[in-house]
Amino acid sequence: MSADPRTTPPTLGRLTAPAAWHTVDLISDLHLQVSEQATFEAWHDYMARTTADAVLILGDLFEVWVGDDAAAQDPFLQRCAQVLRQTAQRAHVGFMPGNRDFLVGPDFLSACGVQPLTDPTLITLGQQRILLSHGDALCLDDKPYQAFRLQARNPQWQQAFLAKPLAERQEFARNLRALSESQKHEGMTFADADLEMSLFWLAQAGADQLIHGHTHRPADHALGSAVRHVLSDWSLDHAPLRAQVFRLTRHTDTADNPFAYNDWRSERLDWNRAQA
Repeated sequence: MSADPRTTPPTLGRLTAPAAWHTVDLISDLHLQVSEQATFEAWHDYMARTTADAVLILGDLFEVWVGDDAAAQDPFLQRCAQVLRQTAQRAHVGFMPGNRDFLVGPDFLSACGVQPLTDPTLITLGQQRILLSHGDALCLDDKPYQAFRLQARNPQWQQAFLAKPLAERQEFARNLRALSESQKHEGMTFADADLEMSLFWLAQAGADQLIHGHTHRPADHALGSAVRHVLSDWSLDHAPLRAQVFRLTRHTDTADNPFAYNDWRSERLDWNRAQA
């Protein structure tokens, strides 16, 4: 009998913001693909112009990822890699796997200068402790997906899948995407993050804020004394049109003591070409 995920402590990654960091940006669910150029161009523009010290990507940067070997043969994925590489030369770029791109490998990330992020990761910003996740593991009511996730995150399954011919892997991904699209057209309601599990994760991490993506329902939810921030997806090729950055900015206590600070404050930025 499998353990109840609501009472199974997560294996936490940890990230401590250096004193030099003043701004941290979080984005997720861009679902980059060659057929949606407006979204890609907005992301490209953002990555080139953001002044953040760190850009943390919380999953589903790519619509699909069937192995690092596919990127070597795909001009569009090579363009994406170039954007990551250029940004990583001047800022810390972190990547957390999502449900669409969990097979992004260490070789690809290393070649791009991108740091891997465990799901979930506890980030410490001064006195604040914030828990970061893609969010799919929290959506317990989506039972068919959770069964697939348990299988697909198994290293043996991944090794066997990546050993298949590229064409076979790409066909598998196309079938999954077709199923997902059919569910959207049928008006299927997708699960949200489980409240009990979210609170359990926060308690285990000693955090009072949870930031995640996955659900495409950007909002801020009060969880008693804690808060759950849901990141938006990026979609500039079809409605709803949005490209939102969740920005954390360090604030100082006094103007004459820049080393004394008590918190990091959040804001949501609607990205456009006039914004930096």
